[in-house]
Amino acid sequence: MKAKRCPPQSTRRHQQFHGGSWKVAYADFVTAMMAFFLLMWILNMVPKDVQKALETYFKADTKLGKAGIDPNNALVGSPDVKTQQLSEEQAARYAIAMRFKKIITEDPFLKQSSGVSSDDTGVLLRVNNDAMFKPGSAELTPEAQKVVKEVQEVLRAFNLYLMVRGHSVPDEFKGGPFPSNWELSGARAGAVVRAVLTDKQLLPNRIRAVSYGDTMPLAPSFTPESDKVNRRVEFYFHRPDVMNSRVVN
Repeated sequence: MKAKRCPPQSTRRHQQFHGGSWKVAYADFVTAMMAFFLLMWILNMVPKDVQKALETYFKADTKLGKAGIDPNNALVGSPDVKTQQLSEEQAARYAIAMRFKKIITEDPFLKQSSGVSSDDTGVLLRVNNDAMFKPGSAELTPEAQKVVKEVQEVLRAFNLYLMVRGHSVPDEFKGGPFPSNWELSGARAGAVVRAVLTDKQLLPNRIRAVSYGDTMPLAPSFTPESDKVNRRVEFYFHRPDVMNSRVVN
């Protein structure tokens, strides 16, 4: 019986060189390249304005700031789902919210008294009356003019309707020309709508105003701090097909 001879050392080195480990590395490389080209293709399909909004999102602070944007709400999404594909409607809502966040954070007065939120219907901008009106009146302040300009630009850029909601606190009407909070908050909402409609490109039937008086506080009116929160004007941008009851409430 012949003894089995071992292959020469050069042959063993040749066999080791042609082992299977390089195939794993090559497969990982091909997979990474496929993922890269797929990402480039997706980015090329996304509109420029949506790309800008997404860029702003990934640069934004993940905590709830003074501007009032919650990273876990339906608009922004939690960190676990923020990389999922956004629908066109979601991207539009996000772009609007980021636009208002920018103007709020750039103005120290608005930053302390405003907030942005969203739901599956639209985007809500809330601004304190102190930033919008002179005390006891429906006359717009310079800060209010900045907000009105942004509102006009959003309505020109997106197919949305706007509901302006006027809110007040108990006895806020005293010392002014209005006989009750209903007239005061209604006059303020009407003043905002009138200012927005100075842009003749906007159709009047896209914008409405409603007065709530002091009937819908955000916090119990026991302290000056809670009164400041409750004394507000709300801009609700919503889809045209939404029922009135969902918008007004």
